[in-house]
Amino acid sequence: MSDGLQGPAPEERPRPEGRRNSQGIRIDPEAEAEPQPRRTTITALVQNEPGVLSEVSDLFSRRQYNIESLTVGTTQNPEWSRVTVVVEEPDPNIEQIEKQLDKVVPVIHTRELGADAVSRELVLVKLDADEPERVHAITEMYDGTTLDAGPRSITVELTGSEREIDDALDALRQFGIREIARTGKTALARGETKTSIAPDRLK
Repeated sequence: MSDGLQGPAPEERPRPEGRRNSQGIRIDPEAEAEPQPRRTTITALVQNEPGVLSEVSDLFSRRQYNIESLTVGTTQNPEWSRVTVVVEEPDPNIEQIEKQLDKVVPVIHTRELGADAVSRELVLVKLDADEPERVHAITEMYDGTTLDAGPRSITVELTGSEREIDDALDALRQFGIREIARTGKTALARGETKTSIAPDRLK
């Protein structure tokens, strides 16, 4: 016997979103969504000893992380080197990169740098020398330096942020780029923020 109460019409009832799996269970779209990769810079202070760079690069190779660039160089302390890695990965992978780097024995400290970090890279560009004056003009416009100029080729040096380097290369392509050697990014935290923190026993 009906109590006189009726539910909403079928077309008015809320419809759950998401698809069903092979067992017919509806999947939450948010739970199913893949984490989106993002581009970031990770810096690691390491002991300056043979094989460190190989250990670091092997870690990325084993995990199949997408490395955009990797640079390494000595620091203010000759016993340390700084590794700077640009990666494009989802957040869970970025967290794993930091954790796995910290487990490498020669690594002293690892951190992800913020978007406001001071960063630069260097590129050498060899171009055709058909229009040397125009090449020099554009090189100077991007605060570059001409390193070598011959009858058939010109080699210039440019330093700056990644975007500045990309813009300069786009402007120079019209002259015929023969070769490019690009270092990749190196970076330090801005202002008084320490890029890396070393244990007292290593200072």
